[in-house]
Amino acid sequence: MNQTNTAAIRFDKVCYEVDQMSILYNISGSIYEEKITTLIGPSGAGKSTLLKMCNGLISPTSGETLVDEESIDLIEPTKLRKDIGIVLQNAPIIRGTVFENIALPFTLQQKKLTEKEAILFLEAAGLDHTFLYRRAEDLSGGQKQKVSIARSIVNKPKILLLDEITSALDPTSSHEIEQLISKINRESKVTIIWITHNIEQAKRVGDYTWIMMDGQLIESGESGLLDTTRNEQVKQFANRVYKK
Repeated sequence: MNQTNTAAIRFDKVCYEVDQMSILYNISGSIYEEKITTLIGPSGAGKSTLLKMCNGLISPTSGETLVDEESIDLIEPTKLRKDIGIVLQNAPIIRGTVFENIALPFTLQQKKLTEKEAILFLEAAGLDHTFLYRRAEDLSGGQKQKVSIARSIVNKPKILLLDEITSALDPTSSHEIEQLISKINRESKVTIIWITHNIEQAKRVGDYTWIMMDGQLIESGESGLLDTTRNEQVKQFANRVYKK
């Protein structure tokens, strides 16, 4: 791949501590624009903490996070949340219709989402118009996740953060979500950062992969590195995962 890609997000010697305990240590690297970067590593590696830094939910203890080469601390929070969407493992669904869930970002901005617009976002997330007025809480896990994705793209974000979004889904639903995210990345040129515990998924969907352990970035590069790494820590982690 072309290594002259533009950095959508860049970490410069980022550290994060809580009660004098180091959660992230000296993270430096670039998340490339319009690419899918997967974050993998054992539980407690700091993946979710790093993800939260991408949209300013938490700030580094030291070092700097830059979005489009601008310090995240200088970006107006409302603009930041609009430009950088997030989808979580357990898709938070409000009581009400699918339409009310999809319209939530506009509702919070005191704007109105039309039914026609909502259907377009719904279809972009792999559901048809018949879902629009269904009760969101009655949907399956995979359908709720698609509604959550539809809601996340209402603001037409430049960057989408995904935190273990398929870990609770069956293989068929997981595959559908993978195809959906790849389509959004390909057609809308959205930069994707995807935390996954599934190494095979990381290889399938990722252009690039970061491997994190004990709060450190151990290795990063094109996702093929998972098959070719010479790093003993990465090899041992991969072997443990495959043996499960």
